[in-house]
Amino acid sequence: MSTTAAVPTVADVVAELERRYPPSWAEEWDRVGLVLGEPCALVRRILCVVDVVPETVAEALAAGVDMIIAHHPLLLRGVSTVAPTTYKGRIIHQLIKADVALYVAHTNADVAAPGVSDALAARLGLTDLRPLQPSRPGTPAAGEGRGAGRIGRLPQPMSLAELARHAAAVLPATAVGVRAAGAPDRTVRTIAVCGGAGDSFLADATAANVDAYLTSDLRHHAAGEHLATDGPALLDATHWATERPWLDDLAALLRSTPGVETLVSDLDTDPWTVHAASPSAGAPAVAHPVAENKEPDREG
Repeated sequence: MSTTAAVPTVADVVAELERRYPPSWAEEWDRVGLVLGEPCALVRRILCVVDVVPETVAEALAAGVDMIIAHHPLLLRGVSTVAPTTYKGRIIHQLIKADVALYVAHTNADVAAPGVSDALAARLGLTDLRPLQPSRPGTPAAGEGRGAGRIGRLPQPMSLAELARHAAAVLPATAVGVRAAGAPDRTVRTIAVCGGAGDSFLADATAANVDAYLTSDLRHHAAGEHLATDGPALLDATHWATERPWLDDLAALLRSTPGVETLVSDLDTDPWTVHAASPSAGAPAVAHPVAENKEPDREG
């Protein structure tokens, strides 16, 4: 990131982000880029988050940051008001009053190489990575290994049950953890992964002939039909846990800039905060509260 001043501006930070994650790589329906903030304002401290929610905004204000960089858009769909009497309006008013800029890198960061799914694959220790669904030829993101999701190989084979435990151990902790679908003793050597909601790529995972596919937000019928047609085993983690690893890569990019302190939010913004396992072999169900209840209104 180049700047003539000792402290970069919002415009300097945006320029660096858009060199790594060009907005033209985003899906047409997506809303990425600068949401709030004066381009000439100085940036000394940045907070990287997955979701812009009251809890992460409070975290940002308490830390005295000048800018939030988020993965999920706050304003993905059109609104007719940003009055402080509305959920998103309150967030916008808080940020403007505190002179905190907000920037979003969403699907343009998903398809980047390295991007969101590369960070997820790294947590699992996968090697020999390639896109699960390469960016379409002729589109701005085409080529150079870019595309949705990643396919890779485990350092050593695991059973599906072992892989589920491994994924739960290396991904950020949540109340729900990781669930798996398929024969527990099935041997897994190759995996497809996709940060965020990835059931639209189930057919791609089957076509890739991988042993398992890890993503989030898998739906009941889609997962059931996938398994019934001999698709790879499935692992379902929370949306937040599959995208939080990317924040470390984002922070590393920004920390190369003199004069900027970059923080990463570890606040679990997954809406599910309690998990109760069904009784098994006479063992009682155990509830695992992780965080206070939230009021999410997230999109993406």
